[in-house]
Amino acid sequence: MSHIRSLALGSALAATLLMSGCGAEVDSGGDAGAAEKVTVKRCGEPVSYRVPKRAVAYEGGSADKLFSLGLTDHVAGYVMPPANPPVSESPWASEYAKVKMLSDDLLNKELVVEAKSDFVVAGWNSGFSDQRGITPKILDKLGIQSFMHTESCFNYPGHPQKVTPFNALYSDLERLGKIFRVEKKAAEVVGGLKKRVAAVEKKAPKGGDPVPVFLYDSGTDQPFTAGSQVPPNDIIKTAGGRNIFDGLDERWTQVNWEAVTKAEPEVIIIFDYGDQPAKKKIEFLRKSPHTKELPAVRKNNFFVLDYNEGISGPRDIDGLEKFATYLRGLKR
Repeated sequence: MSHIRSLALGSALAATLLMSGCGAEVDSGGDAGAAEKVTVKRCGEPVSYRVPKRAVAYEGGSADKLFSLGLTDHVAGYVMPPANPPVSESPWASEYAKVKMLSDDLLNKELVVEAKSDFVVAGWNSGFSDQRGITPKILDKLGIQSFMHTESCFNYPGHPQKVTPFNALYSDLERLGKIFRVEKKAAEVVGGLKKRVAAVEKKAPKGGDPVPVFLYDSGTDQPFTAGSQVPPNDIIKTAGGRNIFDGLDERWTQVNWEAVTKAEPEVIIIFDYGDQPAKKKIEFLRKSPHTKELPAVRKNNFFVLDYNEGISGPRDIDGLEKFATYLRGLKR
């Protein structure tokens, strides 16, 4: 069972500007300034934060957000489960090399305590989990601060927040900028990302029906795919396509093959990650009676999206640019 699939069942070239992993000066105003708190929303809940000194990041999206803001010196370590491609492939590979890999398993409370962490960045049901006993509330009681990806706040109990995926990414960078007192750096990074998105929008095909696109995450009996609340939905839409499951108010979710067949996707995005290679997924789609006659399969219209270009993080925009280029070159 894939990482994202288990999460779903449990409720799953960067711009030069972004590649500057180091260099953001955290203005704490000395010890007194560092002790001062700033109020920032964690999903829909206002929370008071001190400047973190020993952050733990779960998965590439969390670490990339911190590194893109130049906060390497404030990161104690990261946790990378098997779904994540090697960190050596990241635009921030040099920053990953400066901090400790704490585990290649799921996030847990003991690991965070052992790392003497004062701040944890993860998603709801993607890192934080009631079932596994690590939630913001539990960490609050231990005096450990936490922050959740806005994209995952959609179904956070008590304090949900619903924001479109790219806006959720911008919001996270701005909120983290405020927590670490690097608002200026955050504004620069967000501005750079927005410029790149606008450039893609400008070139996107206009008029006519948008290309119907199916994102295939995993699953043979029933497929897992992307609903409207995760980054691939914005990637597909911004590039000029249409996610065939954009009507599902969900994150990563299970559907049935009949719905896929009926939608007749002309392009299939294969979500590629460590423990489920894209090549095997494509082989399955070519042979399965449910999918072998789909327009996308007959025309060999497969696009491989890297794991870290599909979960919430700055690399979403890399994925957008690549997919937009692919879509513009598509013959219909």
